[in-house]
Amino acid sequence: MGNCDPGLKLARTLEVTDDCTALALGSGEVPVLGTPALLALAEGACVEAIAHDLPEGETSVGTYAEIEHLKPSPVGTTVKAHATLIGHHGRRLEFNVMVDQDGVNVAKIRHRRVLVDRARFMEKAAGPA
Repeated sequence: MGNCDPGLKLARTLEVTDDCTALALGSGEVPVLGTPALLALAEGACVEAIAHDLPEGETSVGTYAEIEHLKPSPVGTTVKAHATLIGHHGRRLEFNVMVDQDGVNVAKIRHRRVLVDRARFMEKAAGPA
């Protein structure tokens, strides 16, 4: 198992396009950044934050997210997710992610990931042979 020491950080950006709106994703009826796309951005930042700390054959999977989507982000704007690893408890990793648009906070996310052996995880996902 890798170190994944608390304090690891990574920022990732996303330009809001028509295909990541609530309207396009089916999560609402308005053409602004959809919460599913917001979560994918946050999860991606968390994955990247720990990527270089994992040994060969290990990965992480998302198991929990709590999202407070505070402000809409229209098509054409850019949002930035700032992921910080705040806790490492055995195989469980805890993250805080703040998302901003032009310096204004648009979302707060608590996210949990679990470290797994990639091959074993995929065997279980495939089910019985």
